[in-house]
Amino acid sequence: MISRVPTAMAQILKAKMSVSKMCFPRTNSAMVATALVCLSLAGCAVGPKYRKPSAPAPAAPNYKESPVNFQDAEGWKVASPQDQMLRGNWWEVFRQPELNDLEQQLNINNQTIKVYFENYLAARAVIRETRAQYYPTVSAGVGFSRARSSGTLAPPTTGNTGSTGVTSSDISTPLDISWAPDLFGRVRNGVRGARAAAQVSAADLENERLLEQATLAESFFEIRGQDELQRILNDTVKTDEQVLQLVQAQYDVGTGNEVSVEQAKQTLESARAQATNVSIARAGYEHAIATLLGKAATDFSMPVRPLLSEPPPIPTGTPSQLLERRPDIAAAERQMAVANANIGIGYAAYYPALTLSASGGFASRTITKLFDAASRTWSIGPSISETIFDAGLRRATIDQYIATYNADVANYRQTVLTAFQQVEDYLAQTRLLSQEITQQRAAEEAAQKAFDLEKSRYETGLDPYLDLLTTQNTLLSVQQTLLTIQVQDMTSAVLLVEALGGGWDESQLPNAGQVTQKPPQDQRTMQQ
Repeated sequence: MISRVPTAMAQILKAKMSVSKMCFPRTNSAMVATALVCLSLAGCAVGPKYRKPSAPAPAAPNYKESPVNFQDAEGWKVASPQDQMLRGNWWEVFRQPELNDLEQQLNINNQTIKVYFENYLAARAVIRETRAQYYPTVSAGVGFSRARSSGTLAPPTTGNTGSTGVTSSDISTPLDISWAPDLFGRVRNGVRGARAAAQVSAADLENERLLEQATLAESFFEIRGQDELQRILNDTVKTDEQVLQLVQAQYDVGTGNEVSVEQAKQTLESARAQATNVSIARAGYEHAIATLLGKAATDFSMPVRPLLSEPPPIPTGTPSQLLERRPDIAAAERQMAVANANIGIGYAAYYPALTLSASGGFASRTITKLFDAASRTWSIGPSISETIFDAGLRRATIDQYIATYNADVANYRQTVLTAFQQVEDYLAQTRLLSQEITQQRAAEEAAQKAFDLEKSRYETGLDPYLDLLTTQNTLLSVQQTLLTIQVQDMTSAVLLVEALGGGWDESQLPNAGQVTQKPPQDQRTMQQ
Protein backbone atom coordinates (compact mmCIF):
# COMPACT_ATOMS: atom_id res chain seq x y z
CA MET A 1 0.00 0.00 0.00
CA ILE A 2 1.28 3.48 -0.96
CA SER A 3 0.70 6.32 1.48
CA ARG A 4 -0.35 9.69 0.17
CA VAL A 5 -2.36 12.74 1.26
CA PRO A 6 -5.15 14.23 -0.88
CA THR A 7 -4.71 17.75 -2.18
CA ALA A 8 -6.92 19.38 0.45
CA MET A 9 -5.21 17.44 3.23
CA ALA A 10 -1.77 18.39 1.88
CA GLN A 11 -2.67 22.09 1.84
CA ILE A 12 -3.85 21.95 5.44
CA LEU A 13 -0.72 20.09 6.48
CA LYS A 14 1.52 22.60 4.66
CA ALA A 15 -0.18 25.54 6.34
CA LYS A 16 0.10 23.96 9.79
CA MET A 17 3.78 23.20 9.29
CA SER A 18 4.53 26.82 8.42
CA VAL A 19 2.79 27.94 11.58
CA SER A 20 4.76 25.45 13.64
CA LYS A 21 8.09 26.77 12.30
CA MET A 22 7.18 30.29 13.37
CA CYS A 23 5.79 29.46 16.81
CA PHE A 24 7.84 26.41 17.76
CA PRO A 25 11.28 26.81 16.12
CA ARG A 26 12.88 24.19 18.35
CA THR A 27 10.14 21.59 18.07
CA ASN A 28 9.84 18.92 15.45
CA SER A 29 7.66 20.68 12.90
CA ALA A 30 6.09 17.49 11.52
CA MET A 31 4.88 16.41 14.96
CA VAL A 32 3.42 19.83 15.74
CA ALA A 33 1.77 20.00 12.34
CA THR A 34 0.27 16.57 12.84
CA ALA A 35 -1.15 17.53 16.22
CA LEU A 36 -2.63 20.73 14.83
CA VAL A 37 -4.17 18.91 11.90
CA CYS A 38 -5.73 16.40 14.28
CA LEU A 39 -7.26 19.20 16.30
CA SER A 40 -8.58 21.01 13.24
CA LEU A 41 -10.10 17.86 11.73
CA ALA A 42 -11.43 16.35 14.94
CA GLY A 43 -14.81 17.96 14.37
CA CYS A 44 -15.15 16.72 10.78
CA ALA A 45 -17.61 13.93 10.10
CA VAL A 46 -18.49 12.76 6.62
CA GLY A 47 -21.68 11.09 5.50
CA PRO A 48 -25.36 12.13 5.29
CA LYS A 49 -27.13 13.57 8.31
CA TYR A 50 -30.01 11.48 9.53
CA ARG A 51 -33.50 12.82 9.00
CA LYS A 52 -36.50 10.74 9.92
CA PRO A 53 -38.34 9.82 6.70
CA SER A 54 -42.05 10.50 6.35
CA ALA A 55 -44.54 7.82 7.27
CA PRO A 56 -47.84 7.03 5.50
CA ALA A 57 -50.00 8.20 8.41
CA PRO A 58 -53.68 9.02 7.69
CA ALA A 59 -54.82 12.62 7.87
CA ALA A 60 -58.21 11.71 9.37
CA PRO A 61 -58.66 12.65 13.06
CA ASN A 62 -60.20 9.25 13.86
CA TYR A 63 -59.85 5.66 12.76
CA LYS A 64 -62.22 4.46 10.08
CA GLU A 65 -63.57 1.81 12.50
CA SER A 66 -63.40 4.20 15.48
CA PRO A 67 -66.15 3.93 18.11
CA VAL A 68 -67.11 7.56 17.47
CA ASN A 69 -68.34 6.52 14.03
CA PHE A 70 -70.53 3.68 15.39
CA GLN A 71 -71.94 5.01 18.65
CA ASP A 72 -75.44 3.76 17.82
CA ALA A 73 -74.27 0.21 17.06
CA GLU A 74 -76.17 -2.39 19.06
CA GLY A 75 -74.10 -3.93 21.85
CA TRP A 76 -71.12 -1.67 21.09
CA LYS A 77 -69.47 0.03 24.06
CA VAL A 78 -67.67 3.28 23.37
CA ALA A 79 -64.71 4.47 25.44
CA SER A 80 -65.25 7.77 27.20
CA PRO A 81 -63.72 10.76 25.39
CA GLN A 82 -61.27 11.52 28.19
CA ASP A 83 -59.70 8.07 27.91
CA GLN A 84 -57.22 8.87 25.17
CA MET A 85 -54.63 6.15 25.66
CA LEU A 86 -53.85 3.13 27.80
CA ARG A 87 -50.98 3.56 30.26
CA GLY A 88 -48.76 1.17 32.17
CA ASN A 89 -50.30 -2.20 33.01
CA TRP A 90 -52.83 -2.32 30.18
CA TRP A 91 -54.27 -5.70 31.22
CA GLU A 92 -55.80 -4.11 34.32
CA VAL A 93 -58.50 -2.61 32.09
CA PHE A 94 -60.07 -6.11 31.98
CA ARG A 95 -60.53 -6.09 35.77
CA GLN A 96 -59.44 -9.68 36.32
CA PRO A 97 -57.35 -9.99 39.52
CA GLU A 98 -56.14 -13.44 38.52
CA LEU A 99 -54.94 -12.14 35.15
CA ASN A 100 -53.20 -9.23 36.88
CA ASP A 101 -51.26 -11.65 39.07
CA LEU A 102 -50.27 -13.85 36.13
CA GLU A 103 -49.06 -10.85 34.12
CA GLN A 104 -46.84 -9.72 36.98
CA GLN A 105 -45.31 -13.20 37.17
CA LEU A 106 -44.72 -13.16 33.41
CA ASN A 107 -42.88 -9.84 33.54
CA ILE A 108 -40.46 -11.32 36.07
CA ASN A 109 -40.00 -14.92 34.97
CA ASN A 110 -40.66 -15.16 31.22
CA GLN A 111 -37.51 -16.57 29.66
CA THR A 112 -38.09 -15.18 26.18
CA ILE A 113 -38.29 -11.67 27.60
CA LYS A 114 -35.01 -12.36 29.40
CA VAL A 115 -33.40 -13.32 26.10
CA TYR A 116 -34.38 -9.98 24.58
CA PHE A 117 -33.24 -8.17 27.72
CA GLU A 118 -29.79 -9.75 27.53
CA ASN A 119 -29.62 -8.89 23.83
CA TYR A 120 -30.34 -5.29 24.83
CA LEU A 121 -27.52 -5.35 27.39
CA ALA A 122 -25.20 -6.79 24.73
CA ALA A 123 -26.14 -3.96 22.36
CA ARG A 124 -25.35 -1.44 25.09
CA ALA A 125 -21.95 -3.09 25.60
CA VAL A 126 -21.22 -2.67 21.88
CA ILE A 127 -21.58 1.09 22.34
CA ARG A 128 -18.85 1.10 24.98
CA GLU A 129 -16.71 -1.12 22.77
CA THR A 130 -17.05 1.36 19.91
CA ARG A 131 -16.44 4.39 22.13
CA ALA A 132 -13.15 2.85 23.29
CA GLN A 133 -11.77 3.68 19.83
CA TYR A 134 -11.81 7.37 20.77
CA TYR A 135 -8.93 6.81 23.16
CA PRO A 136 -5.32 5.61 22.89
CA THR A 137 -4.36 2.01 23.44
CA VAL A 138 -1.66 1.59 26.09
CA SER A 139 0.16 -1.66 26.68
CA ALA A 140 3.05 -2.56 28.99
CA GLY A 141 5.08 -5.66 29.54
CA VAL A 142 8.32 -7.25 30.66
CA GLY A 143 10.54 -9.23 28.33
CA PHE A 144 13.55 -11.44 28.87
CA SER A 145 15.68 -13.24 26.31
CA ARG A 146 18.96 -15.14 26.42
CA ALA A 147 20.88 -16.01 23.25
CA ARG A 148 24.19 -17.40 22.13
CA SER A 149 25.84 -16.46 18.86
CA SER A 150 28.64 -18.48 17.29
CA GLY A 151 32.13 -16.94 17.13
CA THR A 152 34.76 -17.07 14.43
CA LEU A 153 36.69 -20.31 14.39
CA ALA A 154 40.19 -19.49 15.64
CA PRO A 155 43.33 -21.33 14.34
CA PRO A 156 44.39 -24.10 16.62
CA THR A 157 46.69 -22.93 19.33
CA THR A 158 47.81 -24.29 22.55
CA GLY A 159 44.75 -24.52 24.81
CA ASN A 160 42.29 -23.67 22.02
CA THR A 161 40.62 -26.74 20.54
CA GLY A 162 37.19 -25.43 19.44
CA SER A 163 35.13 -22.47 18.42
CA THR A 164 34.30 -19.42 20.54
CA GLY A 165 30.90 -17.71 20.97
CA VAL A 166 29.05 -14.98 22.82
CA THR A 167 26.15 -15.52 25.23
CA SER A 168 24.00 -12.49 26.01
CA SER A 169 20.89 -11.65 28.01
CA ASP A 170 18.38 -8.87 27.29
CA ILE A 171 15.79 -7.51 29.73
CA SER A 172 13.22 -4.94 28.62
CA THR A 173 10.16 -3.18 30.10
CA PRO A 174 8.38 -1.62 27.10
CA LEU A 175 5.44 0.79 27.28
CA ASP A 176 3.60 1.28 23.97
CA ILE A 177 0.96 3.88 23.16
CA SER A 178 -1.00 3.98 19.91
CA TRP A 179 -3.83 6.31 18.92
CA ALA A 180 -5.80 6.73 15.70
CA PRO A 181 -7.64 10.10 15.94
CA ASP A 182 -11.20 10.10 14.63
CA LEU A 183 -10.53 12.70 11.94
CA PHE A 184 -13.43 12.06 9.60
CA GLY A 185 -16.09 10.59 11.87
CA ARG A 186 -15.52 6.89 11.36
CA VAL A 187 -15.68 6.24 15.10
CA ARG A 188 -18.37 8.85 15.70
CA ASN A 189 -20.60 7.30 13.06
CA GLY A 190 -19.88 3.92 14.57
CA VAL A 191 -20.95 5.17 18.01
CA ARG A 192 -24.08 6.74 16.56
CA GLY A 193 -24.92 3.50 14.82
CA ALA A 194 -24.26 1.46 17.97
CA ARG A 195 -26.49 3.77 20.01
CA ALA A 196 -29.28 3.48 17.48
CA ALA A 197 -28.81 -0.30 17.39
CA ALA A 198 -29.14 -0.41 21.18
CA GLN A 199 -32.37 1.57 20.88
CA VAL A 200 -33.55 -0.93 18.27
CA SER A 201 -32.82 -3.69 20.77
CA ALA A 202 -34.67 -1.80 23.52
CA ALA A 203 -37.72 -1.41 21.26
CA ASP A 204 -37.52 -5.10 20.29
CA LEU A 205 -37.50 -5.95 23.99
CA GLU A 206 -40.67 -3.95 24.59
CA ASN A 207 -42.31 -5.39 21.49
CA GLU A 208 -41.56 -8.92 22.66
CA ARG A 209 -42.76 -8.08 26.17
CA LEU A 210 -46.05 -6.82 24.71
CA LEU A 211 -46.38 -9.96 22.57
CA GLU A 212 -45.82 -12.25 25.57
CA GLN A 213 -48.26 -10.25 27.72
CA ALA A 214 -50.93 -10.37 25.02
CA THR A 215 -50.37 -14.10 24.47
CA LEU A 216 -50.86 -14.71 28.17
CA ALA A 217 -54.08 -12.67 28.21
CA GLU A 218 -55.39 -14.54 25.17
CA SER A 219 -54.57 -17.90 26.77
CA PHE A 220 -56.22 -16.79 30.01
CA PHE A 221 -59.52 -15.99 28.29
CA GLU A 222 -59.29 -19.11 26.17
CA ILE A 223 -58.93 -21.32 29.23
CA ARG A 224 -61.83 -19.56 30.93
CA GLY A 225 -63.83 -20.15 27.75
CA GLN A 226 -63.00 -23.85 27.99
CA ASP A 227 -64.20 -23.85 31.60
CA GLU A 228 -67.47 -22.25 30.48
CA LEU A 229 -67.79 -24.81 27.69
CA GLN A 230 -67.23 -27.54 30.25
CA ARG A 231 -70.11 -26.15 32.31
CA ILE A 232 -72.39 -26.02 29.26
CA LEU A 233 -71.59 -29.62 28.31
CA ASN A 234 -71.95 -30.84 31.88
CA ASP A 235 -75.40 -29.25 32.02
CA THR A 236 -76.20 -30.79 28.65
CA VAL A 237 -75.20 -34.24 29.93
CA LYS A 238 -77.56 -33.82 32.90
CA THR A 239 -80.38 -32.77 30.59
CA ASP A 240 -79.69 -35.68 28.24
CA GLU A 241 -79.75 -38.08 31.19
CA GLN A 242 -83.19 -36.74 32.15
CA VAL A 243 -84.43 -37.09 28.57
CA LEU A 244 -83.11 -40.65 28.40
CA GLN A 245 -84.96 -41.52 31.60
CA LEU A 246 -88.13 -40.03 30.12
CA VAL A 247 -87.74 -41.92 26.83
CA GLN A 248 -86.94 -45.16 28.69
CA ALA A 249 -90.00 -44.73 30.91
CA GLN A 250 -92.28 -44.25 27.92
CA TYR A 251 -90.79 -47.31 26.27
CA ASP A 252 -91.27 -49.33 29.42
CA VAL A 253 -94.98 -48.47 29.58
CA GLY A 254 -95.41 -49.16 25.88
CA THR A 255 -95.94 -45.61 24.64
CA GLY A 256 -92.45 -45.25 23.19
CA ASN A 257 -90.22 -47.27 20.92
CA GLU A 258 -86.77 -48.80 21.19
CA VAL A 259 -85.36 -46.62 18.41
CA SER A 260 -86.04 -43.51 20.48
CA VAL A 261 -84.29 -45.09 23.45
CA GLU A 262 -81.17 -45.83 21.41
CA GLN A 263 -81.20 -42.35 19.91
CA ALA A 264 -81.38 -40.85 23.39
CA LYS A 265 -78.48 -43.02 24.51
CA GLN A 266 -76.45 -41.96 21.47
CA THR A 267 -77.16 -38.29 22.21
CA LEU A 268 -76.13 -38.71 25.85
CA GLU A 269 -72.88 -40.48 25.04
CA SER A 270 -71.99 -37.91 22.39
CA ALA A 271 -72.47 -35.14 24.95
CA ARG A 272 -70.30 -37.05 27.44
CA ALA A 273 -67.57 -37.45 24.79
CA GLN A 274 -67.64 -33.73 24.03
CA ALA A 275 -67.40 -32.94 27.74
CA THR A 276 -64.34 -35.16 28.03
CA ASN A 277 -62.76 -33.66 24.93
CA VAL A 278 -62.82 -30.17 26.47
CA SER A 279 -60.04 -31.21 28.85
CA ILE A 280 -57.62 -31.64 25.94
CA ALA A 281 -57.75 -28.01 24.86
CA ARG A 282 -57.81 -26.76 28.45
CA ALA A 283 -54.69 -28.75 29.32
CA GLY A 284 -52.90 -27.26 26.33
CA TYR A 285 -53.73 -23.69 27.35
CA GLU A 286 -52.74 -24.42 30.94
CA HIS A 287 -49.37 -25.81 29.89
CA ALA A 288 -48.79 -22.82 27.58
CA ILE A 289 -49.47 -20.40 30.44
CA ALA A 290 -46.99 -22.27 32.64
CA THR A 291 -44.29 -21.87 29.99
CA LEU A 292 -45.07 -18.17 29.60
CA LEU A 293 -44.62 -17.76 33.34
CA GLY A 294 -41.26 -19.53 33.29
CA LYS A 295 -42.58 -22.52 35.22
CA ALA A 296 -42.51 -26.23 34.51
CA ALA A 297 -45.89 -27.35 33.23
CA THR A 298 -45.73 -30.30 35.63
CA ASP A 299 -45.84 -27.98 38.65
CA PHE A 300 -48.50 -25.56 37.44
CA SER A 301 -52.27 -25.69 37.41
CA MET A 302 -55.14 -23.22 37.21
CA PRO A 303 -58.42 -23.67 39.08
CA VAL A 304 -61.55 -24.26 37.05
CA ARG A 305 -63.47 -21.02 36.91
CA PRO A 306 -66.15 -20.62 34.20
CA LEU A 307 -65.79 -16.89 33.90
CA LEU A 308 -66.66 -14.87 30.81
CA SER A 309 -66.95 -11.15 31.31
CA GLU A 310 -67.61 -8.71 28.53
CA PRO A 311 -64.61 -6.81 27.19
CA PRO A 312 -64.28 -3.24 28.42
CA PRO A 313 -64.31 -0.22 26.09
CA ILE A 314 -60.75 0.18 24.76
CA PRO A 315 -59.51 3.78 24.45
CA THR A 316 -57.89 4.11 21.03
CA GLY A 317 -56.60 7.67 20.88
CA THR A 318 -56.04 9.19 17.46
CA PRO A 319 -54.26 7.72 14.41
CA SER A 320 -51.42 10.23 14.76
CA GLN A 321 -50.65 8.85 18.22
CA LEU A 322 -50.17 5.32 16.92
CA LEU A 323 -46.73 6.17 15.50
CA GLU A 324 -45.57 6.94 19.05
CA ARG A 325 -47.30 4.00 20.71
CA ARG A 326 -45.95 0.92 18.97
CA PRO A 327 -42.49 -0.39 19.87
CA ASP A 328 -42.13 -2.16 16.51
CA ILE A 329 -42.51 1.19 14.74
CA ALA A 330 -39.89 2.68 17.05
CA ALA A 331 -37.55 -0.22 16.28
CA ALA A 332 -38.02 0.21 12.52
CA GLU A 333 -37.30 3.96 12.79
CA ARG A 334 -34.12 3.41 14.82
CA GLN A 335 -32.97 0.78 12.34
CA MET A 336 -32.94 3.49 9.68
CA ALA A 337 -30.63 5.54 11.92
CA VAL A 338 -28.27 2.55 12.14
CA ALA A 339 -28.18 2.25 8.35
CA ASN A 340 -27.59 5.99 7.99
CA ALA A 341 -24.59 5.84 10.35
CA ASN A 342 -23.15 2.93 8.34
CA ILE A 343 -23.21 5.11 5.22
CA GLY A 344 -21.07 7.67 7.08
CA ILE A 345 -18.61 4.92 8.00
CA GLY A 346 -18.45 3.94 4.34
CA TYR A 347 -17.63 7.52 3.24
CA ALA A 348 -14.95 7.85 5.95
CA ALA A 349 -13.01 5.07 4.22
CA TYR A 350 -12.24 7.51 1.37
CA TYR A 351 -10.13 9.69 3.67
CA PRO A 352 -6.64 9.16 5.10
CA ALA A 353 -6.06 7.26 8.31
CA LEU A 354 -3.66 8.82 10.82
CA THR A 355 -1.96 6.84 13.57
CA LEU A 356 0.08 8.37 16.38
CA SER A 357 2.35 5.94 18.18
CA ALA A 358 4.94 6.18 20.89
CA SER A 359 6.91 3.65 22.84
CA GLY A 360 9.37 3.84 25.70
CA GLY A 361 10.85 1.90 28.54
CA PHE A 362 14.09 0.41 29.70
CA ALA A 363 16.34 -2.21 28.16
CA SER A 364 19.54 -3.70 29.57
CA ARG A 365 21.61 -6.83 29.55
CA THR A 366 21.71 -6.93 33.34
CA ILE A 367 18.84 -6.40 35.74
CA THR A 368 21.02 -4.27 38.01
CA LYS A 369 21.36 -1.63 35.30
CA LEU A 370 17.80 -1.95 33.93
CA PHE A 371 16.53 1.32 35.37
CA ASP A 372 19.68 3.38 34.82
CA ALA A 373 19.37 6.52 32.74
CA ALA A 374 21.52 4.97 30.05
CA SER A 375 19.03 2.08 29.69
CA ARG A 376 16.14 4.28 28.65
CA THR A 377 14.63 3.73 25.20
CA TRP A 378 11.91 5.63 23.34
CA SER A 379 10.46 6.26 19.91
CA ILE A 380 7.65 8.45 18.68
CA GLY A 381 6.14 9.29 15.34
CA PRO A 382 2.97 9.59 13.29
CA SER A 383 1.98 7.70 10.18
CA ILE A 384 -0.66 8.58 7.65
CA SER A 385 -1.97 6.40 4.87
CA GLU A 386 -4.75 6.21 2.33
CA THR A 387 -5.87 3.54 -0.06
CA ILE A 388 -5.36 4.70 -3.64
CA PHE A 389 -6.73 1.62 -5.38
CA ASP A 390 -9.26 -0.94 -4.15
CA ALA A 391 -10.99 -2.00 -7.37
CA GLY A 392 -14.19 -0.18 -6.38
CA LEU A 393 -14.52 -1.82 -2.96
CA ARG A 394 -15.38 1.39 -1.08
CA ARG A 395 -17.90 2.53 -3.67
CA ALA A 396 -19.57 -0.88 -3.65
CA THR A 397 -19.66 -0.84 0.15
CA ILE A 398 -21.39 2.54 0.18
CA ASP A 399 -23.86 1.35 -2.46
CA GLN A 400 -24.61 -1.63 -0.22
CA TYR A 401 -25.19 0.63 2.80
CA ILE A 402 -27.44 2.95 0.77
CA ALA A 403 -29.49 0.01 -0.48
CA THR A 404 -29.80 -1.27 3.09
CA TYR A 405 -30.97 2.16 4.23
CA ASN A 406 -33.58 2.34 1.45
CA ALA A 407 -34.80 -1.13 2.40
CA ASP A 408 -35.08 -0.02 6.03
CA VAL A 409 -37.13 3.00 4.95
CA ALA A 410 -39.51 0.73 3.06
CA ASN A 411 -39.68 -1.63 6.05
CA TYR A 412 -40.46 1.31 8.35
CA ARG A 413 -43.31 2.48 6.15
CA GLN A 414 -44.63 -1.06 5.79
CA THR A 415 -44.55 -1.46 9.58
CA VAL A 416 -46.62 1.71 9.92
CA LEU A 417 -49.12 0.52 7.31
CA THR A 418 -49.42 -2.87 9.02
CA ALA A 419 -50.01 -1.15 12.36
CA PHE A 420 -52.94 0.85 11.00
CA GLN A 421 -54.32 -2.25 9.31
CA GLN A 422 -54.23 -4.21 12.57
CA VAL A 423 -55.93 -1.45 14.55
CA GLU A 424 -58.69 -1.13 11.97
CA ASP A 425 -59.08 -4.93 11.81
CA TYR A 426 -59.52 -5.38 15.54
CA LEU A 427 -61.71 -2.30 15.90
CA ALA A 428 -64.03 -3.80 13.32
CA GLN A 429 -63.87 -7.23 14.98
CA THR A 430 -64.70 -5.97 18.46
CA ARG A 431 -67.59 -3.87 17.14
CA LEU A 432 -69.11 -6.57 14.95
CA LEU A 433 -68.59 -9.34 17.48
CA SER A 434 -70.40 -7.25 20.10
CA GLN A 435 -73.38 -7.01 17.78
CA GLU A 436 -73.15 -10.69 16.91
CA ILE A 437 -73.17 -11.63 20.61
CA THR A 438 -76.41 -9.68 21.12
CA GLN A 439 -77.98 -11.46 18.17
CA GLN A 440 -76.70 -14.87 19.22
CA ARG A 441 -78.05 -14.41 22.75
CA ALA A 442 -81.47 -13.83 21.28
CA ALA A 443 -81.01 -17.03 19.28
CA GLU A 444 -80.03 -18.92 22.43
CA GLU A 445 -83.09 -17.70 24.30
CA ALA A 446 -85.30 -18.82 21.42
CA ALA A 447 -83.57 -22.21 21.22
CA GLN A 448 -83.96 -22.75 24.98
CA LYS A 449 -87.63 -21.86 24.82
CA ALA A 450 -88.17 -24.13 21.83
CA PHE A 451 -86.49 -27.02 23.66
CA ASP A 452 -88.58 -26.49 26.80
CA LEU A 453 -91.80 -26.37 24.74
CA GLU A 454 -90.86 -29.42 22.70
CA LYS A 455 -89.96 -31.36 25.84
CA SER A 456 -93.40 -30.63 27.27
CA ARG A 457 -95.08 -31.69 24.03
CA TYR A 458 -93.06 -34.92 24.00
CA GLU A 459 -93.94 -35.67 27.61
CA THR A 460 -97.64 -35.34 26.75
CA GLY A 461 -97.24 -37.49 23.67
CA LEU A 462 -98.05 -34.72 21.15
CA ASP A 463 -94.72 -34.93 19.25
CA PRO A 464 -92.33 -37.77 18.49
CA TYR A 465 -88.88 -37.99 20.07
CA LEU A 466 -87.24 -36.98 16.80
CA ASP A 467 -88.62 -33.44 17.20
CA LEU A 468 -87.26 -33.26 20.75
CA LEU A 469 -83.88 -34.53 19.57
CA THR A 470 -83.72 -31.86 16.89
CA THR A 471 -84.43 -29.00 19.30
CA GLN A 472 -82.04 -30.55 21.80
CA ASN A 473 -79.12 -30.57 19.32
CA THR A 474 -80.03 -27.09 18.09
CA LEU A 475 -79.85 -25.67 21.61
CA LEU A 476 -76.41 -27.13 22.23
CA SER A 477 -75.12 -25.86 18.90
CA VAL A 478 -76.43 -22.35 19.56
CA GLN A 479 -74.88 -22.33 23.05
CA GLN A 480 -71.50 -23.43 21.69
CA THR A 481 -71.62 -20.80 18.96
CA LEU A 482 -72.42 -18.07 21.49
CA LEU A 483 -69.52 -19.15 23.68
CA THR A 484 -67.13 -19.19 20.72
CA ILE A 485 -68.12 -15.63 19.80
CA GLN A 486 -67.75 -14.47 23.40
CA VAL A 487 -64.22 -15.88 23.67
CA GLN A 488 -63.35 -14.39 20.30
CA ASP A 489 -64.69 -11.04 21.49
CA MET A 490 -62.40 -11.10 24.55
CA THR A 491 -59.33 -12.14 22.59
CA SER A 492 -60.07 -9.53 19.91
CA ALA A 493 -60.08 -6.89 22.65
CA VAL A 494 -56.63 -8.13 23.74
CA LEU A 495 -55.38 -8.03 20.16
CA LEU A 496 -56.74 -4.49 19.78
CA VAL A 497 -54.77 -3.41 22.84
CA GLU A 498 -51.67 -5.07 21.40
CA ALA A 499 -52.21 -3.35 18.04
CA LEU A 500 -52.43 -0.01 19.86
CA GLY A 501 -49.07 -0.65 21.54
CA GLY A 502 -50.35 -1.64 24.98
CA GLY A 503 -49.33 0.85 27.65
CA TRP A 504 -46.04 1.76 25.94
CA ASP A 505 -45.13 5.02 24.23
CA GLU A 506 -42.04 6.45 22.56
CA SER A 507 -41.04 8.46 25.65
CA GLN A 508 -40.10 5.16 27.31
CA LEU A 509 -37.47 4.42 24.66
CA PRO A 510 -34.05 5.01 26.29
CA ASN A 511 -32.17 7.99 24.88
CA ALA A 512 -28.55 8.04 23.69
CA GLY A 513 -27.22 8.83 27.15
CA GLN A 514 -29.17 6.08 28.85
CA VAL A 515 -28.07 3.33 26.47
CA THR A 516 -24.44 4.44 26.85
CA GLN A 517 -24.42 4.08 30.64
CA LYS A 518 -23.06 0.94 32.23
CA PRO A 519 -25.79 -1.33 33.60
CA PRO A 520 -25.81 -2.20 37.33
CA GLN A 521 -23.36 -4.86 38.43
CA ASP A 522 -26.11 -7.40 39.11
CA GLN A 523 -27.04 -7.27 35.42
CA ARG A 524 -23.45 -8.04 34.37
CA THR A 525 -23.01 -11.30 36.24
CA MET A 526 -23.34 -14.76 34.78
CA GLN A 527 -26.45 -16.74 35.65
CA GLN A 528 -25.98 -20.01 37.46
